[in-house]
Amino acid sequence: MELLLALFVVALIAGWVDAIGGGGGLLSIPALLWAGFTPLEALATNKLQASFGSSTATLNYTRHGLVDVKGQKLTIALTFLGAVCGTLLVQQIDAGVLEKAIPVLLMAFALYFLFSPKISDVDQQKSVSPLTFALGVGFTVGFYDGFFGPGAGTFFTMGYVALLGYGLPKATGNTKLLNFTSNITSLLFFALSGHIVWLAGLVMGVGQVIGSYLGSHMAVKHGTRLIRPVLVTVSLLVSLKLLLD
Repeated sequence: MELLLALFVVALIAGWVDAIGGGGGLLSIPALLWAGFTPLEALATNKLQASFGSSTATLNYTRHGLVDVKGQKLTIALTFLGAVCGTLLVQQIDAGVLEKAIPVLLMAFALYFLFSPKISDVDQQKSVSPLTFALGVGFTVGFYDGFFGPGAGTFFTMGYVALLGYGLPKATGNTKLLNFTSNITSLLFFALSGHIVWLAGLVMGVGQVIGSYLGSHMAVKHGTRLIRPVLVTVSLLVSLKLLLD
């Protein structure tokens, strides 16, 4: 019971962080490994609990008009396809090679979010077509999220801001939609593989719902003033963890 309570609290905090700036896996995956799960069990169970959080945040952002579901159909489809490929591949090979490259990218993104004048609440002009975005960001980051995961939300948000010119709150809202797509896709395949620890995942899912609800409400209310520092902090912490590991 004490272990489940600890995982619930971790999931609540992770849900809050993830709904605002992504990176909740930085807390939840180490907690699952600490609880004695194998790496594949930790990844699979994390997808279960994260699906609760990303769906809650997506619904909340949608209610506030920050998610363009119809306009994201192609990106959703290619994110789904990428997540399928990544989830199948991670069960066959070691994801360690990504641990060397991702910290550098995340640190670069943190600096971009910190200093770029394009980071605001207001939408700007897009620089790529929807098809290019769907292939370059949807499929690629979907694959990465299914294969490895840490920082995927940051990559999605970066794509929306830098390539489609979205304001940060709108970028965050649409990021949660793609996060949910890749999470639920990976979850389906992990469920078939039998690696999910259902009780722990469902208990953590309740924590995720609470944390994601609170986090997305705060992000909608405070906008870039809250989202930017959380994104920068999470990006740097994920980078530091991967480098230390």
